[in-house]
Amino acid sequence: MMKPVLRVDGSRACACAGRPVLDVRKAAWNGTMLSAAIVLAPLFFNWSAFVVFLVLTYTSLLVGHSVGMHRMMIHRSFLCPKPVERALIYVGVLVGLSGPFGIIRIHDTRDWAQRQNKCHDFFAHKRSLPQDLLWNLAYRFEFERPPILKIEPNLADDPWYRMMERTWPIHQLLLAAVLYIAGGWPWVVWGVSVRIILSSAGHWTVTYFCHNPGQRRWLVKGAYVQAANLPGLGLLTYGECWHNNHHAFPESARIGLEPGQTDPSWWLIRLLERAGIARNVGAPRSEGSREDLVLATP
Repeated sequence: MMKPVLRVDGSRACACAGRPVLDVRKAAWNGTMLSAAIVLAPLFFNWSAFVVFLVLTYTSLLVGHSVGMHRMMIHRSFLCPKPVERALIYVGVLVGLSGPFGIIRIHDTRDWAQRQNKCHDFFAHKRSLPQDLLWNLAYRFEFERPPILKIEPNLADDPWYRMMERTWPIHQLLLAAVLYIAGGWPWVVWGVSVRIILSSAGHWTVTYFCHNPGQRRWLVKGAYVQAANLPGLGLLTYGECWHNNHHAFPESARIGLEPGQTDPSWWLIRLLERAGIARNVGAPRSEGSREDLVLATP
């Protein structure tokens, strides 16, 4: 089993002190996608564009975000040859949330804050869903004493990822050009604008409910935020809805650990492993190494 990735030094930081502030770039990006979707989607609707939207949304989130960025890049729960690794993360960039380093920063800062004995509601998802969506789509958190994030050199020094971080919005234009050639403006509107804003809003909606009270088997000792599983949503969320399992065993490439917990991202990772492409595939640590966990009260 690979060692867990520790990127955040919070020894002098406070997860409570600070405030959400408007992030102009994030707000402009998501606001543009939302406005284009609201105004243009009805005008340019056709069934082929809708199918393109469904296929691109599901595929990019499963392959790029869940498998590539979340389980491989962030948690290193499996490894791939560099060309495959870069390809998976590129698909993740096309989701439209951020560049690779931005995704790591958002995820690891939130994960660190949630595992403190208390954190701000911005990270704990304790406000209303509309407030939480607004914060995550248009705001950033300004710490009074911020944690230090250090991304490992194999990512931070990679020219491909550095370029992706600088240019990630531009790659939507490349995709838009391909979609325009194939299906005209309806494919562009539905395959880019509608897909991006619904991917972003959907991602944060699932995150919101996964970090509020719900079905759970495990509690992480000392953590202010305890994750929940969302039964029945495995196929729709690529297996990410089994979030209580994930908080307990972030080293595991498989998140749907119990019988009946559908995990499409694990199916893909398993396929890559059988093809000899994925290696060092992580599993939940043994019972003798679970000192940080306790069983939740039924």
